[in-house]
Amino acid sequence: MAGGASTRIPESPKLARPRLHFDVFNGDADGICGLHQFRLANPCIAQLVSGVKRDVNLLARVSAGVGDRVTVFDVSLLSNRVDLGRLLAQGVRVEYFDHHEAGELPVNDLFAGHIDTAADVCTSIIVDRLLDGRFRSWAVAAAFGDNLPVAAGALAGRAGLDTAQQHVLQQLGECLNYNGYGDNIEDLFFDPVALYRVLSQYESPFDFVAHAAEFRILAEGLASDTIWLQKLRPAIDNDCCRIYMLPGTAQGRRTSGTLANRVALERPQTAHAVLTPNSRGTYTVSVRAPVTRPYRAQEVCRQFGGGGRQAAAGINDLTDEQVGRFVETMTTTFRVES
Repeated sequence: MAGGASTRIPESPKLARPRLHFDVFNGDADGICGLHQFRLANPCIAQLVSGVKRDVNLLARVSAGVGDRVTVFDVSLLSNRVDLGRLLAQGVRVEYFDHHEAGELPVNDLFAGHIDTAADVCTSIIVDRLLDGRFRSWAVAAAFGDNLPVAAGALAGRAGLDTAQQHVLQQLGECLNYNGYGDNIEDLFFDPVALYRVLSQYESPFDFVAHAAEFRILAEGLASDTIWLQKLRPAIDNDCCRIYMLPGTAQGRRTSGTLANRVALERPQTAHAVLTPNSRGTYTVSVRAPVTRPYRAQEVCRQFGGGGRQAAAGINDLTDEQVGRFVETMTTTFRVES
């Protein structure tokens, strides 16, 4: 080249990082069905974040930045407040659908909250309202799975579903919920993320029930475990509450929620609790307020480091030393004054 001059290759323009979207959802029926309804109406390629039902600190797994979006379904805002604040501070837009106690909601233009803690509401019902019932059958299944048969029946009636169709959706909801219980993913039949990916291919829940091998596996597992559960008797049975103790096995862990929901409907005027030994050397506890008085379950569990909602709540770690006080708290809280 003349004069020894060199030609400089121009730098390529820097491309902006593509915006990411995260869908964060509880691994039970309500979380899965809530997300599915929303994405049927608002398709989006998103990174999926979920876990077993009791794994509620899910926002800790989300690494996002300015311009990214996070949508959350059926995950306690109260339990994720620190990480929600972190994401909002980093410029992430967060839309939140939930029915658990939330505490004070963030005041931030990047936050949109759809929170309703009424005892007869689940997250999928909140999504159903937003979508004006476009995919209501999934909300019916979720309500059945969340042990809200009256709310589920009311939704089904508005959707024009007959008794046979409601029975199918009840079975679906119970199966999806059954799959969410366990200490870890290995206790479950299916990882909730994998189960959602299959379910998301079906617009109709009736098609999923008719054609998905995953549903047949869950239905067979639930039927088998239900036979076993029918032989169980409560360790404590009084006028106020019934308390069951399950073995610390995979079968015991995966059936704890199913047992709690079943016995709650079986004796609706009584409160119920199911204690299951976990891998941490403590008990995982499911509490159900009386169906006829669906309040204060959350109040009981908060005294032992747990939480949830008024009709149904839980404790992740109840020690042996706390069991006696827990039984006393259940009895005094749910005693009916004459």
